[in-house]
Formats: sequence, structure tokens, C-alpha cells
Amino acid sequence: MFPILPIRYIDPVYRPPSEANSLILPLTDGCSWNRCIFCEMYTDPQKRFRARDEKEVEENLRQLGEMPASAAIRRVFLADGDALALPTRRLLAALTGIRRHLPNVRRISSYCLPRNLKKKSAEEMRELAEAGLALVYLGAESGDDTVLQKIDKGETYQSTVDALDKLGAAKIQRSVMILNGLGGICYSKDHAFNSARLANATQPEYLAVLTLSFPKGESRLKAAFPEWEMPDIQGLLIEMRHFVENLELSRTVFRSDHASNWLSLRGTLGAEKARLLAELDRAIAAPDSAPLRPAWARGL
Repeated sequence: MFPILPIRYIDPVYRPPSEANSLILPLTDGCSWNRCIFCEMYTDPQKRFRARDEKEVEENLRQLGEMPASAAIRRVFLADGDALALPTRRLLAALTGIRRHLPNVRRISSYCLPRNLKKKSAEEMRELAEAGLALVYLGAESGDDTVLQKIDKGETYQSTVDALDKLGAAKIQRSVMILNGLGGICYSKDHAFNSARLANATQPEYLAVLTLSFPKGESRLKAAFPEWEMPDIQGLLIEMRHFVENLELSRTVFRSDHASNWLSLRGTLGAEKARLLAELDRAIAAPDSAPLRPAWARGL
């Protein structure tokens, strides 16, 4: 959309797939936790966690607002991995600046760690929603406390539920991400069951499943979680089936169509649960004839 943006980006820049057409506005660099043993996103030293200078963000927005093409900006994603780690005052200033300089924006979203919402009151969350924060992407990864401890997530089932409930009470939409394969073979069933239990308890508006992948290798995870072993394709599909089977959702948009997944699934739960289970059953029973994504096409 913009050949030259007045924004200082530090590569690589990450954003959810659904934010492909959004303006990426960094309020922070890196991730305030950055200890998860499976995650490779913010391991570069240049990506160490820091807050962007408030004046830099204000100037970015002012310059953007002066660009004729800025009228076409409809969505803004607050980067990097954890913008909601900032104090509420800083977030409100950025949201106000977006409204002032980019008046055609209709949706503002961000990643979020549950731990950082502990510091924000219900009233603060309502203020953020009223100022324009409409959607938060929360990487729960798992609802199983043993798996969460093994991967050094720094969260528990309950801390994740509390964060999602706080967002829901503020009328901020929630997109929750679970990682297929994260518990390995040893914890596969518990990982699937308790991740479904987490979704059932919180009823998020969006639920996505990605498959665990390691572009840089498995050594970091294996060093801290030596009993972990990746399920094969059929094992991943069986884990996914166990997860979907245990979901009891009223009206959640479900997606498992990320490039990391072998089998693409899309639907609304609970209305399309039976269809999704049937698709999984067919793939498990006859993987050679199932519409699995070829290995070369799994863009990781």
C-alpha cells in the first residue's frame, strides 16, 4: 500500500495472517517474556524487548496522516510481540493518535500475553476498548498446565482464562491460538483435552490451531523438554480430532488453515463441528487420499 513508510521497522516483522493488509505500527520491539522454548520469533539481539519512544510513535502517526494514501488505511496492528505490556496511558495515547491522524481506521488489534493483563484493571480495559482497541490475539499455546510448564510459557490454565475473561468483559474480541504437537507424543491427549477445556471456559470469538514447527531446529526445545517427540502426521491429526471433539463452543470462528498445518480446516463452532470431525476422520482413515498440504507447500 505504501512504498515508503515513515516507520522504523526491525526485521523480521511478525503479524497474524489476518493482518496482512493492516498497517503495522510498532509500539514495542520484541516480547516482554521471550522465554518460551519453542518460539524463534524474537531471538535476534536486535529484537530484545523495549518500548518505543512515545515521541517516535507520535511522529510516525503525524507523518502517516500527512500522506495522501493514508485515507486507505482501515486496520492497524500494534506491534511487536507484546504491545499491551505498555502502561495504559501509553496505549491510550497511541490509540488517540491513530484516531486523530488516521480517521478512516476501523479496527485496531494487538498481540497479548495473559501476564500483562494482570496489571490492568477492568476499568482500564474498558478505556482501551472505548479508545479503539477491538481485537487481541492471545497465544495460549496449550490449556494443559504440565505442557505450559515444560515449554516455560510463564502462564497457567487459570491465568489464561482470567486474561480472556477480562478481555471479553471489556467487549474486546479475542483470537486464541493453540499449537498442535506442542505436548509431543507423551502429552498429546492431555494437551488436546485441556486446550479444548480452555476454549470452552472462555468462548473466544476466534480460535486458531497452528502446527508446531522449527525452521531453526528442535535442539532448544529438546534440551529443556527431553521427553518431547513430535507426533507423525497421523498423530497430529488424531490430536486435532481429540481437540475438536471436546470443543463445546456456541459461536466461534475456527481456523486451522495456516501454512504450518497438514490439513486445512475452517468452520464455525459449534454449528460445523460434525463436518470438521468427518473431515478429520477421513484424513486419519485414508491419509494417502486426503487433501493434505505437501511438505514443500508448508510455508514456515
